[in-house]
Amino acid sequence: MTEQFDLIIVGGGPIGLACAIEAQKKNLHYLIIEKGAIVNSIFNYPLYMTFFSTAERLEIGNIPFNCLAPKPGRQEALEYYRNIHRYFNFNIRLFEKVNEIKKTSDSVFEVTTDKKFYKAKNIIIATGFYDIPITMNVKGEEMPKVRHYYKEAHEYAFRKVLVVGANNSSVDAALECWRKGADVTMVIRKNEINSRVKYWVKPDIENRIEEGSIKAYFESNITEIRDTEVEIETPDGKVAIENDFVLALTGYKPDLNFLEKVGIQLSDDELKIPSYNPETMETNVKGLFLAGVVCGGMQTHKWFIENSRIHASLIMDYITSK
Repeated sequence: MTEQFDLIIVGGGPIGLACAIEAQKKNLHYLIIEKGAIVNSIFNYPLYMTFFSTAERLEIGNIPFNCLAPKPGRQEALEYYRNIHRYFNFNIRLFEKVNEIKKTSDSVFEVTTDKKFYKAKNIIIATGFYDIPITMNVKGEEMPKVRHYYKEAHEYAFRKVLVVGANNSSVDAALECWRKGADVTMVIRKNEINSRVKYWVKPDIENRIEEGSIKAYFESNITEIRDTEVEIETPDGKVAIENDFVLALTGYKPDLNFLEKVGIQLSDDELKIPSYNPETMETNVKGLFLAGVVCGGMQTHKWFIENSRIHASLIMDYITSK
């Protein structure tokens, strides 16, 4: 027998959990479907990542996030959100991937996963953006030495590592690898370190570059990746650098194809912003809502936990008012 719900939430990250909390308050029969572990994106962050936000800005459900350090790290966040699940006992299916969402003629959504089939009156997509790396589209990018995700520095110790980008993930990786003994070179498309890099880290990387501990090529791009070297285009021409690993931390994007397949309209420009009502978070598909960073399309720096928690109550107030 097909299970039917008032609401299915696709994505078990902090914002998906926040939506479930509000659904419980409204006594809605809901289900969260998450393709990995609970708060899977945070689980896949670098081991020693520190949040830009303070602990209270990561709180959901009015449950305090106690943290001794000024800013929490990945481990504290995982512990916090596990405890959130223990407290609220969410109706959640983990390691189950949503493959298709279809709206039937009777205004009911049919949801097909890799394990089951469900029906729901309303859908929230809160899938974040960390699943699909933005590729460089250069020859050799498919090689095993090229990594689009970074976990920790140990395997790069005493190796020649090229880090692509100048955002938070790139800077953290460059500094950690250098401190573990790697020979680090950065390739940066613009002429400076990104202004959004964490304020307590930015001076560190700039000082390491200035003193020559970490080499950096500004206004430069990779043109080809080979077995033992990488070729880059610099303002002074092409340069070949000896290399063992490439950390292509060039950013990530939402699954825009999935949004389009379910009928959500995207803007025609390169930002690909989904169509939704900011007062209700309902998309152009009636009964289908967005929450969290996925609302920004390619503007993945616009929405994050602390400023998108409000999406949960906006959605639930609208659903229960209909």
